[in-house]
Amino acid sequence: MSTCFSASQSVELIVPEQPIPIQHYLRQPQRLIQSLVDSSRVEQLGTDLFRLKMRPLSFLTLSIQPTVDMRVWSEADGSIRLESTACEIRGIEYINQRFGLNLVGQLTPSVENGVTYLKGKADLQVQVDMPPPLWLTPKPILEATGNGLLYSVLLTIKQRLMHQLLLDYRQWAVTQVQDAEPLMADPALLSSNSPIA
Repeated sequence: MSTCFSASQSVELIVPEQPIPIQHYLRQPQRLIQSLVDSSRVEQLGTDLFRLKMRPLSFLTLSIQPTVDMRVWSEADGSIRLESTACEIRGIEYINQRFGLNLVGQLTPSVENGVTYLKGKADLQVQVDMPPPLWLTPKPILEATGNGLLYSVLLTIKQRLMHQLLLDYRQWAVTQVQDAEPLMADPALLSSNSPIA
């Protein structure tokens, strides 16, 4: 019995002003991933490819823990995009062979009346063939439970984004400015033609 679940979540943040615009920060996909997911559950597979081990999810009588490969990249306009490229359910082979997950999202900075905003949206969809023990469960109950579960996953990501992303951006901007200060303070470091005393 094939069932499809889906959920969407939107976010809009006011970005406190920092010495370096957030567009520069968003060009580093690994920082975004680390602010969304605990670093112990992330493995970097390539420049813009990450493997995320999600927290165990309880669905009726089942407990599953998806591992999702995500591609994260930045666009020329400063927006950042993500999409799932693969998914595996470890430990329950029946579901693993009959499970599909699709996650797409984007986060775009925009300036309105001198205020910088981050606006984003994520859509999560899961297609799964239910194991026989759940075949007797009425489909409306399955769908309501599944949609609710996906919504809670996206809500958790949104809450981390709203808190962790701005915190990490602020720390990053401060560090960038501090690292640049010795160069600005010592003119000799700025000129390769300066005489050696």
